[in-house]
Amino acid sequence: MSVGILGTKLGMTQIFDEAGVSIPVTVIQAGPCTITQVKTKQTDGYSAIQVGYGEVKPKALNKPLLGHLAKSSAPALRHLKEYRIDNSSEYALGQEIKADIFSAGQTVDVIGTSIGRGFAGNQKRNHFGRGPMSHGSKNHREPGSIGAGTTPGRVYPGKRMAGRLGGSRVTIRKLTVVRVDPERNLILIKGSIPGKPGALVDIVPAKQVG
Repeated sequence: MSVGILGTKLGMTQIFDEAGVSIPVTVIQAGPCTITQVKTKQTDGYSAIQVGYGEVKPKALNKPLLGHLAKSSAPALRHLKEYRIDNSSEYALGQEIKADIFSAGQTVDVIGTSIGRGFAGNQKRNHFGRGPMSHGSKNHREPGSIGAGTTPGRVYPGKRMAGRLGGSRVTIRKLTVVRVDPERNLILIKGSIPGKPGALVDIVPAKQVG
């Protein structure tokens, strides 16, 4: 029940702390996001705010969405995200959400879309071991048996096999904010996050702290 921010993954680098220890960090261009809608318990049955991110040309959006954004005097924004909060009266239409809502040392959850790797086999997709590589073997990277014969006479649902790998929604929990640059709206988070450089990410305060 707290406000997060949308941003763009810029890439990874490293910084050094006071002791000279190297810390791998992901740099995120966080916002600024514009509040495009404020929901209250009286009008919508719950408290929330909707934020928009990623300015585009107006012709890239349809008229209903442009009309919705016009109510908050917001420019044409590609991405909209809703955050449920306890009290939405503290926020106003058109207000900006910036990187300074987070601070160094804070624990956050980062949601993004993992890098799509197309159709992958069992070894790459499910980390299975391969067969023998010696002469005469015909089972180097084959899937092997996928079930019994007459009984049950079918393959059980959920059997791990070859298929599409990546390109799915992934949440990395309990990452640490190393540094925040309010002037440039940059957030440096320790470790890696889902997606390739330029991908959309959602940063929210960690739900599981401890």
